[in-house]
Amino acid sequence: MQMTGIPFGVTDWASVPVTEHPGVSGTALWRTRHFGELRVRQVEYTPGYLADHWCSKGHILLVLEGELITELADGRVFTLTPGLSYQVADQAEPHRSRTDTGAKLFIVD
Repeated sequence: MQMTGIPFGVTDWASVPVTEHPGVSGTALWRTRHFGELRVRQVEYTPGYLADHWCSKGHILLVLEGELITELADGRVFTLTPGLSYQVADQAEPHRSRTDTGAKLFIVD
């Protein structure tokens, strides 16, 4: 990932429009900015959210609030709480997210 051609800027995440992405259950609420090829998001999962797909995209993800459960296709499960993050490369390990209580995340991909 190359971060070039991005001038200094400040993002007021509260002013970024929300898009809704339904899961198998619950909803993901995305606030998204693009900087060249980078997608940067603040994402909120409603309580009971379960992703509707296995993702193979690379991410760096930081949990800001709540609890996120990340399942890998190989059966491993990780529970992340505020201050914990994960990183995974494109096409590395399929993963999906769920939460019982809800979660707010900051994601770069």
